[in-house]
Amino acid sequence: MVWKPNVTVAAVVQRDGKFLLVEEETEAGLAFNQPAGHLEAGESLIDAVVREALEETAYHFKPTHLVGIYNWPHPTKEVTYLRFAFAGELHGWEAGRRLDDGIVAARWLTHAEVRASTEHHRSPLVRRCIDDLVAGKRYPLDLLVHYA
Repeated sequence: MVWKPNVTVAAVVQRDGKFLLVEEETEAGLAFNQPAGHLEAGESLIDAVVREALEETAYHFKPTHLVGIYNWPHPTKEVTYLRFAFAGELHGWEAGRRLDDGIVAARWLTHAEVRASTEHHRSPLVRRCIDDLVAGKRYPLDLLVHYA
């Protein structure tokens, strides 16, 4: 058997002192996460994060830089996630758009609210990505190369 990490993308969005999260249904109950999901076959990382943000929040997301790349082995499952987290801007919102199955709603939380709700995060990556953005971590998008 060949081991492969699950490649995921996440949109880390800050606006007016608040961060865009999704409240979603999980096996453990409701949890907060960034708009995030799996890279699909043939898709670039940039296209994936734009798609996931729209599907989960109804916001049009434009990545401006990479916040970080995170390797996280799930503590109770035999799965490792390789997350590419992007910061960026929102350009429009589709009112009435149906969100992905399992997504309850998009929520805006302050940094203090994010830190206070850690036990309700889908993974430790939620807080880490936000903390890294607040700390000023930013890497150019041309770091990523996609061959089509």
